[in-house]
Amino acid sequence: MNYDQLRHFADSYGLVFMGIVFLCLVGWTFRRGARRDLDRAATMIFDEDRQDG
Repeated sequence: MNYDQLRHFADSYGLVFMGIVFLCLVGWTFRRGARRDLDRAATMIFDEDRQDG
């Protein structure tokens, strides 16, 4: 596989792969049951530390 073939592969299929990964990551936040986990993560910094140190 030479440089031109590798470049063509990355330009076409790499873009499709990155698009699918992006859609999966965005869709992951809108899944069922995510609200509880996301609310907990959003307020986690305000919880008291349970460990000393």
